[in-house]
Amino acid sequence: MQKIMTHLWFDTQAEEAARFYTSVFDDARIVEINDYGKMAPDSDVAVKTVAFDLAGQRFLALDAGPVFTFNEAVSLYVDCADQEEVDYYWSRLLEGGGQESQCGWLKDRYGLSWQIVPRKLTELTTDPDPARAGRAIDAMMGMRKIDVAALVAAADGAG
Repeated sequence: MQKIMTHLWFDTQAEEAARFYTSVFDDARIVEINDYGKMAPDSDVAVKTVAFDLAGQRFLALDAGPVFTFNEAVSLYVDCADQEEVDYYWSRLLEGGGQESQCGWLKDRYGLSWQIVPRKLTELTTDPDPARAGRAIDAMMGMRKIDVAALVAAADGAG
């Protein structure tokens, strides 16, 4: 078992979410599902855990009722090689009711925040030329999904 694992609290959608996430990523699988039944005799909340792997990272999803919800304080960062990967993950993670945010962020249909980031963004925003990096950052700030060609054009002073 990995030493540190991301734990995601859901109301009742842990298994559904894990199945969705493992359908999005190629290197993914459901590892284990445990259904524990009711939290307490007088409770309507059933507890279930689902362990799943995404790209070599283990996650644990928990059904334990609507006590907590996700917010942007925690997000999952997806490193994308190019625009094609950005487009793929952006569209897949928005399926079924997700919401676009800005600067490459989105919330999926379960409310979990994701950052869909092309490697070129990091390269441009850390450029040794501060003016070039600044133009890339300014361009990114106006985007929802990151557009690599528009970033490059902005960094080069053509955007």
